[in-house]
Amino acid sequence: MREFLLGLRLLLGSGRGTRVRFLLMTVGGSLGVCCLALVLTIPAILDARDGRAADRATVVFPGKPERDRTLVLERSDPHGSKPFHRVFLARGTNDTPKPPPGLSELPSPGEVFVSPALRDQLKREPALKGLLPGRQKGTISPAGLTDPNELYAYVGTDRFKLTGFGATRALKSFGTGYAPVPAIEPSTLDILRFTLGTLVLLPLAVFLSVCAKLSAASRNRRLAALRLLGLSAKGTQRVNAAETVVAALLGALLGLGEFWLLNQVMARTGLPGLKWYPADGALSASTLAVCLLGCPALAWFVGRASARAAAASPLSTRRTAAPRAPRAWGGLLLVTGLGIVTGYCLTGLTDRPAQTTGINTLLVPLGVLLTGLGLVLTMPLLSYLLAKRLARSSSLTLNLAMRRNEVEPGSAMRVVTGLVLLVFSASLAQGVLVEEDQILRPSSPSQEYGLSLSGLSEDQQNRLREIPELRAHAMVMEPPFDPKAEGPRIPARALVATCGQLAKMVRSLEGCVDGTPLRLTDPAVTEEPVAPSTVHLRQGDRRTSLEVYVPRRQALYSGYDITSVDAPVLYPPSKLPSGALPTAGSLILASASDPETVRTVLDRIGAIAPTADVDPVGINIDALQQITVIETLLAVGMIMGLVIGVAAFLVSVTDRAVERRAQVTALSLIGARPRTLRLVQCAQVVLPLALGLVLALVAGKLAESSYLVTGGGEVLWDGAGIPLLALAALAVLIVAVLGTLPLVGRHINPELIRRD
Repeated sequence: MREFLLGLRLLLGSGRGTRVRFLLMTVGGSLGVCCLALVLTIPAILDARDGRAADRATVVFPGKPERDRTLVLERSDPHGSKPFHRVFLARGTNDTPKPPPGLSELPSPGEVFVSPALRDQLKREPALKGLLPGRQKGTISPAGLTDPNELYAYVGTDRFKLTGFGATRALKSFGTGYAPVPAIEPSTLDILRFTLGTLVLLPLAVFLSVCAKLSAASRNRRLAALRLLGLSAKGTQRVNAAETVVAALLGALLGLGEFWLLNQVMARTGLPGLKWYPADGALSASTLAVCLLGCPALAWFVGRASARAAAASPLSTRRTAAPRAPRAWGGLLLVTGLGIVTGYCLTGLTDRPAQTTGINTLLVPLGVLLTGLGLVLTMPLLSYLLAKRLARSSSLTLNLAMRRNEVEPGSAMRVVTGLVLLVFSASLAQGVLVEEDQILRPSSPSQEYGLSLSGLSEDQQNRLREIPELRAHAMVMEPPFDPKAEGPRIPARALVATCGQLAKMVRSLEGCVDGTPLRLTDPAVTEEPVAPSTVHLRQGDRRTSLEVYVPRRQALYSGYDITSVDAPVLYPPSKLPSGALPTAGSLILASASDPETVRTVLDRIGAIAPTADVDPVGINIDALQQITVIETLLAVGMIMGLVIGVAAFLVSVTDRAVERRAQVTALSLIGARPRTLRLVQCAQVVLPLALGLVLALVAGKLAESSYLVTGGGEVLWDGAGIPLLALAALAVLIVAVLGTLPLVGRHINPELIRRD
């Protein structure tokens, strides 16, 4: 305790520089704790969403619904790119299940309870009321909603209105042990946690280490003086640890306050595809324990370890003896990690790539972690070897820069490692996005949307065809159902489209001629016997009909696996009567299949025809929401990693310049020009950083490729991401150059030499 109090007295009485360093350590630690709390809270936010979804999930009796029991029918439709969920309830006379979370009672016939987001949507789009028969009685409280943006409704109705649907069931209760549609699949969530840990926690560990080692040289000389005055070795280490522990504790308290404020703001504004209630992001006991106990404990061990040299050899520290060369054991971690990920990459060149099963589920993450840690611990050794080689150069700038890096190779770790890890983590995040994109997105380059013509006006049809993101559109004319029809042949359906429009909706098309009805044939599909049919048309107020014959002339096409283009007859639009539209059928729209375009098109469809029955062919709206959440969380992780990496760089490079003021002053007094000194400062940082970035690019792409190979997707080598990572590395170098140039002042203060 005596040494701890001595450390605090030295902190308060060692001048303005010490207090500024303590303030930097506290603020830096608070930023790190805030990011750490955010990473630890993200799974809790997702678990809270899934927990509320599980609590309101319906539990039904098996088989056909029994008489006098409460009936339930669930409908989930896309409204734009968001799911719109409706639960129809018809009260029974034989039982009365408890109401779901968020409601005080079950709705009676004609009563509707809606979420706040749906209530606001109804004000903007009154046409949606057609999907919610009844009067709005109230809103659903947060206990019954996954997030504030959810479109959800409970609709009370009569029993006879639900008995005609095959999906109607007898309701037993609300609440199950799992969410019907989790925000993120459990296997994906594990991958996301690991990726966020790599994106944030590795740079965070470097950042906290940088904050703990601020002004290391001056502190070591002060500690060496205490050791020479008779303080024990362990006491000297405790004196240094006192300052780091207090800074870490205050930083943890400040960081938790920053996180609370950030949670309140972000919960109300939301992120793309992800919004939550402030209570979901409340700090848990485990998060508080990690931040308030773990960070000071880490600071205690770091503080003691950083004072070990001054305590063991005080004379060498006071006389500024050259430290020994870095050891190579950090390089062993890097070589081991690269060996593991390279081995998995090589399996991708064989006919049977390795899969994420068995021992591979442990080895792949272990290889990535060892590679990341190896990058951190190898930077001092690489900086030392590079400096030792370039210090023999005849260039004065290189000689001065590399001699200093040769004497203090550990400074490279503090200055550039955060930026190097940022580039490495960015490559890994790219791999996760590529893998999830393969899983959740259809493999077809064309995405189709089917809309029933019966729910669309002529104006809505015209506006839908003019959506800018569409690549093609067509109509399918359906013949009326005739229960008296006999024979095995099916009445012909007709696809109304030009050859150009059809070509954009299929893989290939041969023998198509505009202006002529054609028989559409897919050689890969077995043909069914088709009979001529009659379709009904409307021309304004008139009703007419059109005979659809099966032509002999054929057009060969190859369709995608999941498509709405399956009509046996291609009918040219020019053959339709002027202004005529089929009374039964569907409007088919086609766009590119990338998630951003799909979300945009669905949102535009929802704005034009909010009550239309939209079938996004082959797409699960919940999966589209899931990939949005994944992209958002990875973007948040990248932003946090960027903030931590840049903050670590700026703090360490500034501290490094302050420590070297005496050396810069001495060089200025013997005639070195300011331009030369700036180049020296720049070369000391940029050259080790450039070497580390090249290594990070190579190691990151190998780690990403090993993840993609073992993921089992079609894409094993993400070559498209290399230019983006190269640009990111170039941007990091530019930031490093700009950060080092202003650190040489114009004025010379000889007093600094006397103080040194």
